[in-house]
Amino acid sequence: MHPKTIAAVIGAISLATVMVSGQSQPSTTRYVPPRAADGHADISGVWAHNAATPLERPEELADRTTLTDEEVKQFTNTANELFGGDGDAAFGDSIYLATLRNVLGKQQGFKSVSPGRTGDYNSFWIVNRWFENRTSLITDPPNGKLPPLTAEAKARRAVSASYNKPEEWEGPENVPMGVRCITGYVPMTSAGYNSYYQIAQSPSAVAVNMEMRHDTRNIVISERKHLPSNVRLWLGDPIGRWEGDTLVVDSTNFRDDNGSRAGSGERLHLIEKFTRVADDTLKYEYTVDDPGTYTKPWTAVLLMRKTDNQVYEFACHEGNHAMVGTLRGQRVQEQKARDKARATASDQRP
Repeated sequence: MHPKTIAAVIGAISLATVMVSGQSQPSTTRYVPPRAADGHADISGVWAHNAATPLERPEELADRTTLTDEEVKQFTNTANELFGGDGDAAFGDSIYLATLRNVLGKQQGFKSVSPGRTGDYNSFWIVNRWFENRTSLITDPPNGKLPPLTAEAKARRAVSASYNKPEEWEGPENVPMGVRCITGYVPMTSAGYNSYYQIAQSPSAVAVNMEMRHDTRNIVISERKHLPSNVRLWLGDPIGRWEGDTLVVDSTNFRDDNGSRAGSGERLHLIEKFTRVADDTLKYEYTVDDPGTYTKPWTAVLLMRKTDNQVYEFACHEGNHAMVGTLRGQRVQEQKARDKARATASDQRP
């Protein structure tokens, strides 16, 4: 992969036409997006999701749906100090949490892993993240938290945890799907690392090329019904329709091992909405309805920025070519543990 270099964003994000969680003042002029050849809103182009905003609202901000502009500046400056040099790379929500806790004085600096373990590569390879006023991507429930898991989901995860232990690879099936380079994920929430999406549209379909894992979602604009229930796909069966200037994508038929944190798969119903709310901003809203995982549906909103950067090929060979070494290394560790146990037992004999 080629690294992307993006200048750090200083200050609050100005999205006057975007009405999300009280983030901005209402605009008196409704934004009218450019039109595609068929008259629908033009959402084509390359869009980046590099906001640092976490999926769930941190406990430290439990009663805050938004930050002030001054706080956004402080967060931005602190993040530049933490991640603007050659230190450890931060992934996912960790950059926001580390920044927040440094601002609050609860943490100093950032280390990617606990002492004694190999760390991540450095920040050079990670795209700079921007800060906005919102304190969570989740907009419903209003507390910015995922709903409670169902009893079924808790039992399912307990069973999975019993044989899928972190960094203990009994076999290739235990190696995470992403590490094995199998497929990307929906909803499209990857941020800061291969978090670019190229959209091409026609009157009959919209294609979304996801940089992570280099999958392309082909969303057919149709009134057809979903596939039979026995047909299961990694990224589900997406059917698109236009509601005014918003592309609505209805997806079902996910595999139960799709790897998404959105739900279990079998009963997952995902609704995504793509709305261009400014020349440089695409609002991506999704609702997860999975009665097998969460006690009620939940919704999140991402604000993607238009970019001139390219979507690079994600040549994910390492997980395939390194599988033999990964499993062999685990067997070596297991043999060392057995040898140690035998030696200990021998020393304890009378």
